[in-house]
Amino acid sequence: MDENLQSAVQTEESEEPEKKSHGDPLRDIIEIAETTIITIFAIVLIFTYILHPVNVVGGSMIPTLNDGDRVFMSMISPDISCGDIVVINNDAAYLLDQNGEVVSSTSSQLNECIIKRVIACGGQTIDIDFLSGSVTVDGKTLDEPYINALTTHDDRAFSYPLTVPEGYYFVMGDNRNESSDSRNIYVGLIKREQIYGKAIIRYSPFSEFKFL
Repeated sequence: MDENLQSAVQTEESEEPEKKSHGDPLRDIIEIAETTIITIFAIVLIFTYILHPVNVVGGSMIPTLNDGDRVFMSMISPDISCGDIVVINNDAAYLLDQNGEVVSSTSSQLNECIIKRVIACGGQTIDIDFLSGSVTVDGKTLDEPYINALTTHDDRAFSYPLTVPEGYYFVMGDNRNESSDSRNIYVGLIKREQIYGKAIIRYSPFSEFKFL
């Protein structure tokens, strides 16, 4: 009798873990749904703010970027430094009046979005010798291995040397003589609020993948 009772107890004990392993189907479905939602949210967050895809149009950034290249832009980069490649909302052009005060202008010739390189930041003085093609910032000639040609083209938006007002940036394309940038009255100085983000990776074409 005791042996039968012992056998029954052992059988029940051995079956109990098996019942637990099956779990609650509804709970499993809820956990899978939660995981899926969190994953989707994380992906959307990454590709909206951390790695936002941008398509390059035009050749103003040759040889660094070509027409049709695709880059990832980071929108959570708080600091913009000289040399950074930035994506800009060109909804207004900021120029200087005769008194050196910043004035804004709008025109149908303004582009919605442009991509350029930061050459000088607020408080810095930029000078361009359009005969020699050299660019100096705060008296130091820039070493620019990334440009396609020397800077000999001037759209005469400013007189140089130019001290960039605080909160603004002077930008140029790497293809200096084929770029509409801060030298142009339809681009001018770039306000911090106009910068969407910083281009950090070229991911297409994949054969030319690189960090910018």
